Amino acid sequence: MSSVRVLVGTRKGAFILTSNEERKQWEVSGPHFAGWEIYHLKGSPANPNRLYAAQSTGWFGQLIQRSDDGGQTWEPVGNEFVYDGVPGTHQWYDGTQHPWEFKRVWLLEPAPDDPDTVYAGVEDAALFRTNDGGKSWHELPALRATKGELWAPGAGGMCLHTILIDPNDKERIFVAISAAGAFRTEDGGQTWRPATNGLKANWELPDPDAEVGHCVHSIAMHPARPNVLFMQKHWDVMRSDDAGDNWYEISGNLPSDFGFPIVVHSHEPDTIYVVPIKSDSEHYPPDGKLRVYRSRSGGNEWEALTEGLPQSDCYVNVLRDAMAVDTLDSCGVYFGTTGGQVYASADSGDTWAPIVRDLPAVLSVEVQTLP
Repeated sequence: MSSVRVLVGTRKGAFILTSNEERKQWEVSGPHFAGWEIYHLKGSPANPNRLYAAQSTGWFGQLIQRSDDGGQTWEPVGNEFVYDGVPGTHQWYDGTQHPWEFKRVWLLEPAPDDPDTVYAGVEDAALFRTNDGGKSWHELPALRATKGELWAPGAGGMCLHTILIDPNDKERIFVAISAAGAFRTEDGGQTWRPATNGLKANWELPDPDAEVGHCVHSIAMHPARPNVLFMQKHWDVMRSDDAGDNWYEISGNLPSDFGFPIVVHSHEPDTIYVVPIKSDSEHYPPDGKLRVYRSRSGGNEWEALTEGLPQSDCYVNVLRDAMAVDTLDSCGVYFGTTGGQVYASADSGDTWAPIVRDLPAVLSVEVQTLP
């Protein structure tokens, strides 16, 4: 019988939630690294028991932790993230130039075929890679050379928060940065170009058609169709059918097109999920109702999924990395909230139930489907 392992990063530690394929009863392990912010926790597709965690505090800085036994034990690995060459400057909130400063690792993306190769998205935004299981990290500097002097931080900082590797071509990688935009490489990171044509930023940018400066919140891809990308943007839900060359809006009948996460059903490439919130200044669900919205048509037509979710007086948020899907036959969908709840659906979103309540605010949710 298959099993599921849900990896949860929170403001005050990491939690590992496990269940069998029925996904009704859950065991909770944690907190690991109690008191530390765990921005991201993810397992290797090539070796599911190899886990990596990005551990951070304002007092003690950044640590990378690695587990080789599915999270039972951990060891710190290499933690030196140094920008290549002279870091230079980028735009600051007031439009002046500001030096690049490493603050933390937002995202860890293990390579699909090698547990020792991992990409790291950091703040201030840059892409790093390790080929030795996290012992040493090296920047792929060509990304910041792609008009990096024009990048500026979003409200949460200037973070590289999304890394997507084409399952058919590991040299093709997509990244997203708040607030710089989306970028694509076809040669493993030696060269990059913006992937923003069609994105609009009427309120955020002086030039709404600018190549860089867009506040992209998250991008999702179905592995069977890597040329089709879905994006939750700072206002607008978008779709690209040509690997990011062009984007068009698919917000349709959503109650708000502002939100953070977006994920794709594991078996239905046109079924996507978002969690709308009221606005960029009011980070809570419209009308105080926690609703996941699902489109089975690749966008524009959306249905509210509410069964098992609070439908009154609910004012939590779901952050960009706090939603994921499993690959079981009946696709499971999971998300965590800033109120410390982790919700699960074992039926593609039709019904929901909390796995745990009252955790610290959830920063990230990842899922592993285990044999």
